[in-house]
Amino acid sequence: MTELVEHGKLFIGGELTDPLGRDVIEVISPHTEEVIGRVPHASPADVDRAVAAARKAFDEGPWPRSTLEERIEVVTRIKDAFTARHEEFARVISSENGTPYTSGIMVQALAAMMVWDSAIATARGFTYEEGRDGALGKLLVRREPVGVVAAVVPWNVPQFTAAAKLAPALLAGCSAVLKVSPETPLDAYLLAEIAADAGLPEGVLSIIPADREVSEYLVGHPGVDKVSFTGSVAAGKRVMEVAARNLSRVTLELGGKSAAIVLPDADAATAVGGIVPFAWMINGQACVAQTRILVPRSRYDEFAEAFAAAAGALAVGDPLDPATELGPLVARRQQQRSLDYIRIGQVEGAKVLTGGGRPAGLDRGWYVEPTLFGDVDNGMRIAREEIFGPVICLLPYGDEDEAVRIANDSEYGLSGSVWTADTGRGVDIARRVRTGTYSVNTFSLDMLGPFGGYKNSGLGREFGPEGYGEFFEHKMIHLPAGYEG
Repeated sequence: MTELVEHGKLFIGGELTDPLGRDVIEVISPHTEEVIGRVPHASPADVDRAVAAARKAFDEGPWPRSTLEERIEVVTRIKDAFTARHEEFARVISSENGTPYTSGIMVQALAAMMVWDSAIATARGFTYEEGRDGALGKLLVRREPVGVVAAVVPWNVPQFTAAAKLAPALLAGCSAVLKVSPETPLDAYLLAEIAADAGLPEGVLSIIPADREVSEYLVGHPGVDKVSFTGSVAAGKRVMEVAARNLSRVTLELGGKSAAIVLPDADAATAVGGIVPFAWMINGQACVAQTRILVPRSRYDEFAEAFAAAAGALAVGDPLDPATELGPLVARRQQQRSLDYIRIGQVEGAKVLTGGGRPAGLDRGWYVEPTLFGDVDNGMRIAREEIFGPVICLLPYGDEDEAVRIANDSEYGLSGSVWTADTGRGVDIARRVRTGTYSVNTFSLDMLGPFGGYKNSGLGREFGPEGYGEFFEHKMIHLPAGYEG
């Protein structure tokens, strides 16, 4: 049995302090369905304290007025400490949300470290002030920190998404309140330990676990200047609505229904081996997962057999077992959601090629078999709606134009890939598919480039100078004639 982890305090303004509310969050193992942790549930009064601390730190404190090199020094200490403890982070997150520990080392831990590292590199190369010739004279254009940031992160990649928001916010000179999911609050306490030791000034960072109601209170708080949110489309729309009351700036990283296009000239082994890990990544609970696989009708039977065999061979079980490739879903509701969609797909006329239920021998835990549907039409609900579970669709197409039309026929536009023996042809396809990120003969997220979505997949960007720039306001200063400063 996993040892129970209990925390009695909240990390507010840079130190652990007693909560003002009495509610408690119980963290449930998705593998054993047993309580593995307890932490305080932040109350609106706790949010008030966190925002007040952040407001004071930004308006009066040294952090926004420090030099870039001083901020980089502190953030580098956070990154280095995170790197030193990355295995601990991966293990804790696996116990919370069911990510297989073996892949979690990269997806949950090292990828987050790379976000911190890439943000530092981006900050060093960013232009903070520039002279410009205006129509009426000389201009000075400045980029100044946006202010107090409310960072709201989900349970599927908690440290990766936290780093995507905190690293640029802190480097820009902002203060921040990080609101973490009630499913995954334990790893947040590890981050709080690191932040406390890194030398952040008082008030610059608070980390609070809470539910949606308290999240909404934070997002709508008049002391918040910017909201950076990762989550569902429905929640993102609500965030935008609530933040609009204060005209708070908003970045939204939302859902996806990404298409992997396999062209007729693709090598089957390469395509299957490259797509499967990123179709069922994080047990299917990833916004960028390649959940629609488009294959040519001329090779449909070949690819259907190959993808079904690869999916059916995935080792399902205890996420902390090094041999596990697919673990349990984060909560019973997510398990039921996937099972409901499997039933819907069958009713719609799609064919289950592999999976389709609970794995044999795993009666405890929120498990669903890796499931692949064949004979899927893009009008079916299983092809249009984000399931956020290990349920993937195989769709046939005729020619490249039809493949692109199917890929673009979605309310989402977050990710995607194309697989072909002709790289130039693949790049041409990439230019035609309306998504924020795309890969040719691979799957990748590069933290030095912009990440985000078209359509319902979001608003704004994370990573690279485009994402870093989201944490700044632009100021234009008109200079008098003859000024040479």
